[in-house]
Amino acid sequence: MAEFSLPKNSKISKGKHFPAPEGAKNVRTFKIYRWSPDDDQNPQTVTYDLDMDSCGPMVLDALIKIKNEVDPTLTFRRSCREGICGSCAMNIDGTNTLACTKAIEDCGSSVNVYPLPHMSVVKDLVPDMTHFYAQYASVEPWLKTSTSVSPSAERLQSKEEREKLDGLYECILCACCSTSCPSYWWNSDKYLGPAILLQSYRWLADSRDEASGERLDYLEDPFKLYRCHTIMNCTNTCPKGLNPGKAIGEIKKLIAERSL
Repeated sequence: MAEFSLPKNSKISKGKHFPAPEGAKNVRTFKIYRWSPDDDQNPQTVTYDLDMDSCGPMVLDALIKIKNEVDPTLTFRRSCREGICGSCAMNIDGTNTLACTKAIEDCGSSVNVYPLPHMSVVKDLVPDMTHFYAQYASVEPWLKTSTSVSPSAERLQSKEEREKLDGLYECILCACCSTSCPSYWWNSDKYLGPAILLQSYRWLADSRDEASGERLDYLEDPFKLYRCHTIMNCTNTCPKGLNPGKAIGEIKKLIAERSL
């Protein structure tokens, strides 16, 4: 489970600049978005100067160091630290990515860290994922079949059928792609967004699933699917190297083919 602390009545530290320890020679500046629902202040950017000689190489290492040694009021999500869970998704130097796999040396001299854009903020770097997960549940992301199989049997696939799932099943639902999509920014109440559509196509492409017609009926909608305008921000920002834009195109192709 993703970890983040949200202590009651935890107000943002009043200081807007935390200098590095005296004598530090390898200093890096981090400018981090801060906002707390328990505070009467507007959102602000707080600056932290860190001694990189005592810090790990990833942005997440810097955030953990700040929380543990500098400012315990800083709040963020994190869990696996291996780019597997997607918990630490945030906007770093203008790009949505995972803090655990983003190397500090690949950032600018001043590292700007913000929560995922165009989502409500719970606190600091923690976005509210409630709506995103509800959209995920709406595409029924599980195997749906009508043919019964013995409990002792398997639903087999050929090697070629299994390969069709490559580039789809690896999605970790970090929401980096959806929150980089302008169409999702303006229509997230009705447009499912690239992450959810990729997840939907993962089941449409699965040879074992027997609900393709039902799934396509659900997606054939002016907003759920067709708000995608192939801007391709989703593919450019995916930290797992996936191609949600291509998956969306494949869904549109399936809908077009069945109407011929």
